[in-house]
Amino acid sequence: MAAALDGLGAVLDPLAQRFAAAGFELALVGGSVRDALLGRSMPDLDFTTDARPDDIERLIVGWADAHWDIGRKFGTIGLRKDGYQIEITTYRTDAYAGDSRNPEVAFGTSLDEDLVRRDFTIGAMAVRLPGRVFVDPFGGMEDLEAGRIRTPGTPETSFGDDPLRMMRAARFVSQLGFEAAPEVVAAMREMAGRIEIISAERVRDELVKLMCGARPWDGVDLLVATGIADTVLPEVAGLRLERDEHHRHKDVYQHSLTVLRQAVELEARYAAAQEAAGLDADDPQRLAPPDFAVRFAALMHDVGKPATRRFEPGGAVTFYHHDVVGAKLTRARMRALRFDKDTIATVSRLVELHLRFYGYGEAGWTDSAVRRYVTDAGAQLTRLHILTRSDVTTRNRRKAERLAFAYDDLEARIAALAERERLEAIRPDLDGTQIMAILGIGPGRAVGRAYAHLLEQRMEHGPLGPKRAEEALRQWWAQQPEAQA
Repeated sequence: MAAALDGLGAVLDPLAQRFAAAGFELALVGGSVRDALLGRSMPDLDFTTDARPDDIERLIVGWADAHWDIGRKFGTIGLRKDGYQIEITTYRTDAYAGDSRNPEVAFGTSLDEDLVRRDFTIGAMAVRLPGRVFVDPFGGMEDLEAGRIRTPGTPETSFGDDPLRMMRAARFVSQLGFEAAPEVVAAMREMAGRIEIISAERVRDELVKLMCGARPWDGVDLLVATGIADTVLPEVAGLRLERDEHHRHKDVYQHSLTVLRQAVELEARYAAAQEAAGLDADDPQRLAPPDFAVRFAALMHDVGKPATRRFEPGGAVTFYHHDVVGAKLTRARMRALRFDKDTIATVSRLVELHLRFYGYGEAGWTDSAVRRYVTDAGAQLTRLHILTRSDVTTRNRRKAERLAFAYDDLEARIAALAERERLEAIRPDLDGTQIMAILGIGPGRAVGRAYAHLLEQRMEHGPLGPKRAEEALRQWWAQQPEAQA
């Protein structure tokens, strides 16, 4: 940790001297200390102090490159200095009263009082400044070395103060690869219902961080096992109902976790391949791992199965149209969690399309079908590649190899067609202005219908060129009621 702190000396030392000269305490705290001990990058720095917000602001004005006070009512002043995002917060305590969705904040008077209110022991460590004295009253270092998530006080007290900490425990399981201590898991299970008082926006933000961790499947599994997912992701929790004692079909819940794990692995490989190929950073297909959309689609892709399960004569189990139903359920859940429209559209579209590939290897696809696959996927084509490949979890090696070969072939055909036709931007060979000029008509619905017809011809036959496109347009027009008038 000493080396990490030395690297921050240009920020830590002058800031600490300002507070000390004014008679205030200052300590680096929480995730900043944890990350320093883990050797992780530290672009964000958190400090705590006995100074009140007005005093904090007075001390940093003129030194900070910029500052803001949006968190003033919670005791926090934010600032930027030499590229670091910094938050300085007055010692405090906070808790949720009854069914309130917002914590009640009270300022504290000591560092120890501030540390005991923190979520977990690995975040309840501090470094007093300017002397750089390490403070660890609750054994955070030991838990960090053991890979354990534990609370400074009782977990019941910690989760009672802020129920979102239960989701944060699952997030750290995902991000750090740690395990929650048995008493933490027991308290999460006992208090799972308290998560209902937390705002959808705060739940969403924790969920995104969990899904973007190194092992999101472990974090999700903890939410499901403790019953928290019954509230925040009931569709995922509901997949456990698909276990079949007669083994007539796979365990859909465990399958979904496996798909998620495989998507994380493939995400990194596709991103590396794009980097090696020199794909432009602003290309809509460019991935920037961790990619929440592809990961959440992998988790949610089969949530339509419980509603569509049917037992057929002879013991077969079917899930017809679970892709469409799953997309609707995914869209509804993400709206409830207050996701933005673009993210909702991306994830739900991936869920809807995740079965589109199946049948390619057996029946074969025409070039027209390949074009439609690419056009339907649009900017999500790379994500769809990842999701489709990740959805193969069969233990039958021959079947897995056959599916992998078929998808390799599909990707190769997509690349070949794109090279010939610039497939990513399929448009009719004639635009609206040209259509109106050829047919001698003005703007109206007929132009839109003509455009759609030419697009259909483009999809079916590939580029026609202006001459053949005009012939096709005139043949179509001759059959339209407007041409007979």
